[in-house]
Amino acid sequence: MQTPTPHLEIRSLTKRFGAVDALADVDLTIARGEFVCLLGPSGCGKTTLLRIIAGFEKADRGQLLLEGKDITELAPHQRGFGMVFQSLALFPHMTVAENIGYGMKLRGAGAAQRRRRLEELLEVVQLPAIADRPVAALSGGQRQRVAIARALAVPPQLFLLDEPLSALDAQLRDSMQIELRQLQQRFGVTTVVVTHDQTEAMMLADRLVVMKQGRLQQCDTPRALYERPANVFVAGFIGSPAMNLCRVQCENGAIVLGGADIRLPNGARAGELIVGLRPESLELAADGIPCEVEVVEEIGADAYVFAAAAVGKLVARVDAKRAPERGARIILRPNGDEAHLFDPETGNRISR
Repeated sequence: MQTPTPHLEIRSLTKRFGAVDALADVDLTIARGEFVCLLGPSGCGKTTLLRIIAGFEKADRGQLLLEGKDITELAPHQRGFGMVFQSLALFPHMTVAENIGYGMKLRGAGAAQRRRRLEELLEVVQLPAIADRPVAALSGGQRQRVAIARALAVPPQLFLLDEPLSALDAQLRDSMQIELRQLQQRFGVTTVVVTHDQTEAMMLADRLVVMKQGRLQQCDTPRALYERPANVFVAGFIGSPAMNLCRVQCENGAIVLGGADIRLPNGARAGELIVGLRPESLELAADGIPCEVEVVEEIGADAYVFAAAAVGKLVARVDAKRAPERGARIILRPNGDEAHLFDPETGNRISR
């Protein structure tokens, strides 16, 4: 298989704010045309990383290469990137046409060229015939689309978005996620998005970059992160509801957890391990882990059952028609073949 062409290379990027490591030796390569989401909890360093890529922050150490050219010291306007901020940063005193055409005008594009590009972009973002409308008269979703069109008006080397959909209501956010992905695919522009919303990230991205305390925890496809998390943090962060994580004892080469037959790595020794189980890997059964139901959340044909057990809090995904009542005593049996194992000291995944 042909190796994708590197577009952006991030090498040993480090940034400190006082005594805090905002970024610590971050290495990442992004391929041409790839859609990458930076994902993690507040304070993990994802916005700092995006701002350094954009040129708004300067790294203490490290290097940025765009198509092999060092851009570490270039000013933001020299990088040729398109950006959409969380606040959108549209010019409120300008019309839609003036906002979208602003960058083209600065670069000396003629009026006819600007008009053609404007009409093309307004069709693409499904906002025809509003060129002369004041930005202040637009809805939140319309302003979002105008901001995206403005960022794409001058074809960018890189498209950077910082929490672009967070201010929208849930229904509009869902539709804009689809439109944003379709736009990115249509233009084929390499895109980096910062988000704290893992559902949004899983839907949009070719690859997710999961961060914690300034360090890259895992970078992979959404499916790979869900099915093979690199450590306990990623396992607990990716997935909604999150993976069940239970501390259990390994004795005589076996794990005792609700009667499940969990295969261990060769040479496994007695001691504590962390077992991870997705909600779909637990089922209602006659034998297994005794639990008491605390909450039942029905979502269409499925229901999530949140329960308390001796091994800790558990959540299982079951058929909504079989969902127990709150306060009921139930038995959950784990599927041992789908269990994940982690080292309790390092938190890292243990291969089986």
